[in-house]
Amino acid sequence: MSTLAWFASVSLAAWVWLLLGQGFFWRTDQRLPTARDGGHARGEPGAGPREEPTTWPHKAAGAEPREEPTPWPRVVIVVPARDEAGVLPLSLPSLLAQDYPGAAEVILVDDGSTDGTGRLAVELAGRCGGLPLTVASPGEPEPGWTGKLWALRHGMALARAREPEFLLLTDADIAHGPDSLRLLVSAAVENDLDLVSQMARLRAESAWERLIVPAFVYFFAQLYPFRWINRARPRATASAGGCVLLRTETAVAAGVPEAIRQAVIDDVSLARAVRRAGGRIWLGLAERVDSVRPYPGLGELWRMVSRSAYAQLRHSPLLLLGTVVGLVVVYLVPPVALVAGAATGDAQAAWAGGAAWAVMAGSYAPMLRYYRQPLWLAPLLPFTALLYLLMTVDSAVLHHRGRGAAWKGRTYARPEAAPDR
Repeated sequence: MSTLAWFASVSLAAWVWLLLGQGFFWRTDQRLPTARDGGHARGEPGAGPREEPTTWPHKAAGAEPREEPTPWPRVVIVVPARDEAGVLPLSLPSLLAQDYPGAAEVILVDDGSTDGTGRLAVELAGRCGGLPLTVASPGEPEPGWTGKLWALRHGMALARAREPEFLLLTDADIAHGPDSLRLLVSAAVENDLDLVSQMARLRAESAWERLIVPAFVYFFAQLYPFRWINRARPRATASAGGCVLLRTETAVAAGVPEAIRQAVIDDVSLARAVRRAGGRIWLGLAERVDSVRPYPGLGELWRMVSRSAYAQLRHSPLLLLGTVVGLVVVYLVPPVALVAGAATGDAQAAWAGGAAWAVMAGSYAPMLRYYRQPLWLAPLLPFTALLYLLMTVDSAVLHHRGRGAAWKGRTYARPEAAPDR
């Protein structure tokens, strides 16, 4: 067996293991159940046969539709916002228009914006009506705090004065369907969950967005398989920071956000803090929660990934090396082995490389269907993985140059990743 054929065989074995042994990460059926679905996940329109439904940790398949909470718990929605005037007209009205039967209000924390974000929020509330809106400003972050968590600290403190049972933490670029809050609260109450998080459907309209965005969620699910997170005995812990419904008493018990004040990857850190406090977590893909932030060019997408990629690796050169080697063997070797093997007559390399590439593309197809993208993008996943590899290396270079994670005019030279303590 040639060296190339050996590497191709290793890659194929890795893909068989990923397909069957990594929590079925490639499936997209972890969706928030609704009453009319009987606690089951829904399939996507036009996505072909529906995958097997998801059940909650203690709910048996085929359970009766759940009853809505009576009375509905009080909720305060906290929105950290920094220079978000460009997207706020598309997102804030959707929060103000929530069709929620209980008491709810919105607190938007204007985190030192220079584009009139706070003023625009007040104007939108005046025009749109709906839920009450409070706009507050926390001032510049104190030492040891990242900006978003500093804004959340201020907003959560104001919210707790209202004594809500739940907090909805959502980003300023996230638009919610009118029943989003109702479904989140109903799911949390019915299933006795402390944190319910939905990964917002990111925008995938430009050519670069279509190439990179579905893969971003695919890679995230590979690292944190949703099924493992949602098990009664979880094997992984994560949340999606754009949409997190959090039980207030659990947030207090977990010391959030003070316990994670330096985290750049705040969603994973938040979930770990909640889990350490004994909280129960659910994470899945969204159907009524969408990001409206555009990433039209490669530069914007590159910065989105590189600002936190090395933090995800805990700023470890060894983890970086392992990640680079893993990406090369798992994603880049298959197409190289197929092409080189076919060109040189190495049938073993060509066969193993082609089989690994086919498994890779097949595992990516459900995510492309979820994002309503053409399936011909699936074989391009190795090229996308190469871009992510370069983004991760660039993230490490920026960190070691002291530029760390840069976002909205702020730079965190030595941020923490997702602390375990």
